[in-house]
Amino acid sequence: MSVLGCGIIGDDKIKDGRKQRWDAVERIWLAADESGKMVQQYQSPVRVYKYPFELVMAAYERRFPTCPQIPVFLGSEILHEFKSDDGAIHVKERRCKLNVDAPYILKKIAGVEVVYFIQKNSLDRRERTLKIEAHNESFASRVIVKENCLYSVHPENSEWTCFEQCASLDVKNFFGFESTVEKIAMKQYSQNIKKGKEIIEFFINDLRSNGVTYVPPWTPPKPVSPIEAKPSKKEPEPQASATVLSSPSSCDSITSSSSYHSANTAAQTPVSPTVPDIPELPPDIRIASEDKLDADYIERFLGHLTPIQESYLIQLRKWIAESHKGQESDENSEDKNVDEDSDSEGDPPLVPKDSHILRFLRARDFNLEEARKMLCNSLAWRKQHQVDLILDTWKPPTPLVDYFAGGWHYYDREGRPLFILRLGQMDVKGLLKACGEEAILRHILSVNEEGLRRCEEATKARGYPISTWTCVVDLEGLSMRHLWRPGVKALLRFIEVVEANYPETMGRLLIVRAPRVFPVLWTLVSPFIDENTRKKFLIYGGNDYLESGGLADYIDPEYIPHFLGGTCHCTMPEGGLVPKSLYQLLDNLSMNDGLPSLCQETIYQLSSVIKGAPHEVLVNIDDKDSVLTWDFDVLKGDVVFTVLRSRRPLTVPKDPPGAVGGPLNVQLLDKSMTVGVDVSVVETPLVCHEGESIQGSHVARYPGPYVLQWKFHNAPVSSSLPQAVKATLPDVFTHHKCKVMYYHEVLASDDFRGSMTSLQSSQSGFSSLSVGTTSSAQSNSSQSANSSCPSR
Repeated sequence: MSVLGCGIIGDDKIKDGRKQRWDAVERIWLAADESGKMVQQYQSPVRVYKYPFELVMAAYERRFPTCPQIPVFLGSEILHEFKSDDGAIHVKERRCKLNVDAPYILKKIAGVEVVYFIQKNSLDRRERTLKIEAHNESFASRVIVKENCLYSVHPENSEWTCFEQCASLDVKNFFGFESTVEKIAMKQYSQNIKKGKEIIEFFINDLRSNGVTYVPPWTPPKPVSPIEAKPSKKEPEPQASATVLSSPSSCDSITSSSSYHSANTAAQTPVSPTVPDIPELPPDIRIASEDKLDADYIERFLGHLTPIQESYLIQLRKWIAESHKGQESDENSEDKNVDEDSDSEGDPPLVPKDSHILRFLRARDFNLEEARKMLCNSLAWRKQHQVDLILDTWKPPTPLVDYFAGGWHYYDREGRPLFILRLGQMDVKGLLKACGEEAILRHILSVNEEGLRRCEEATKARGYPISTWTCVVDLEGLSMRHLWRPGVKALLRFIEVVEANYPETMGRLLIVRAPRVFPVLWTLVSPFIDENTRKKFLIYGGNDYLESGGLADYIDPEYIPHFLGGTCHCTMPEGGLVPKSLYQLLDNLSMNDGLPSLCQETIYQLSSVIKGAPHEVLVNIDDKDSVLTWDFDVLKGDVVFTVLRSRRPLTVPKDPPGAVGGPLNVQLLDKSMTVGVDVSVVETPLVCHEGESIQGSHVARYPGPYVLQWKFHNAPVSSSLPQAVKATLPDVFTHHKCKVMYYHEVLASDDFRGSMTSLQSSQSGFSSLSVGTTSSAQSNSSQSANSSCPSR
């Protein structure tokens, strides 16, 4: 691409010695044009020069006809020039010669050492704008390079100058070296963009060294009266001030005396007899002020970005804004009563913040199309579930408030918000049963939303961009009880949601006091964590976190929690076992407040078992020797649990007849079915009492439909007891409805060994399943060998 405009663009804050990332240059955004060709595009942020427009124009003109500060710019010649009578309009068209840093073999194949570009500068002193159009003259049939730039007065400070630029590269064909040409062009382009600020500063300092510190704006010439127009003796012209240029065409007077111009350039320059058309800016330049990004703002609030990365951010930001405008227009056309200029109070923000957009670009290594897809899906998800309002509307249930052992805790040494999670002290299974996946996931989302808010506050307070937070995970107390399959399944779902919607938010994750069982957990969850995130994990076993390279290297000692050897007291909950009295009941299942569910299905199901109406669950087993596993809690009443195999196909009815217990009471076995003929009992009926947790498994000798059945248990009550005594008996003796919370899963026999030893809950108090569970998978000699003794 050309350096005609970009040579003076500049990146205000790019530091000397920083190299442009070649891989980022290669991933330039590809947009398909009408012919199906791929076009690379670049859009710059708004560069602000804190000098008046006229002084910047004077500095700009001093870089012609050649500029040693840009080695690839070998020189230029003026093809056409026009000046209006009042001096307000000045148009120049130049032919510029550039040297391209290309491989020798490519130059030999192309047969050229230099390339030529045509540049048209249209200066309007009345409006204080300079519009630049440039395109390639060399290889125009094979490669199309277009560049459009605009200099204008800052809308909020008339003493500052703004610069905007867009460019495109379309390599149609180039002797089979199309990809190489694209890489060379973008590399050259990126390398020269950062020189702009240096060049402007150089020539402004050059002007100052010559005594020029101010160039007055253009003013219309005074009308000349007939008397004043009469010939008179020539009087000596007044000398202009050494610090002020007062000529209407002062920029030209400067450049004509510059040592960079040849003495006879003006004499050889043809002057166009008519006023040329001032070029219209392309859509990429003519954008609304609210869609623009300032380079200083990017450096202050977003951090250092390469020019190409800045371009991706602006393009993605603009695409989102335009997409929203299109959707808003469609909605307003359907509803004439909608006010186009107002949004209802309390609505979530329409366009995400720039820091949030940038996270998605970083998550996809600045592949713009991949980032756009990821962000588009996330925005739709946020709107569907009203995540933008979650900090104002979400009220966590009591078990999460009292037993979720995690919370925000000051900041780390780099100013990142710090979150402490005592995972080893949490009864994860108890929380799942007490609140459900939906509530826990919403709580996790609220933690992430609070993290975003704290990052914004830290950025404002610290004076530099902070877009991530640090998390310390304390694993003391972690054991196999945390690794039971339903819990790991829920954890993977949570990770999937967070990775898809909160990318690049984890600055560092410090795992301390990791026990020996941790590698098992890490093996299960690490494949679901983004590679960039995994690189931020630091793991400490035992008391290693107290030594050099431990917590003190990342957190000030005064902020290290007391339970990790520090002196700072944390007010977050300490975790502990969730009482079974808090396990969710039938009326507590719906916690979405009318919003679509975040979880398509829940791990633990709640059922009602009514006298005369058992609850039955159909499990179809396809392969012989598969292992049917179950885990349930009896929340109310006593039940009889049985596992049966049906010799006839079974289906789950939409409205099961006789399901008087409601939608969570399903009956599959017809009363006409005979045990021993139509169905067989594969697990001996087991009486389970209120408050018990039951886990078990069965190795299926035959494929087909199996049924998990819970029946109401009629507790014997002596008829001779007085009525007053009966009134004091527990509900199980006087009510005819029980409640059970259950989970089941079918595992392949090869995956079963050891996989269910973690089914026990921290609430159940059992260390493992019986040995018969493992041995049963290896023996099919009898039916009893295929079942395991349920643990309580």
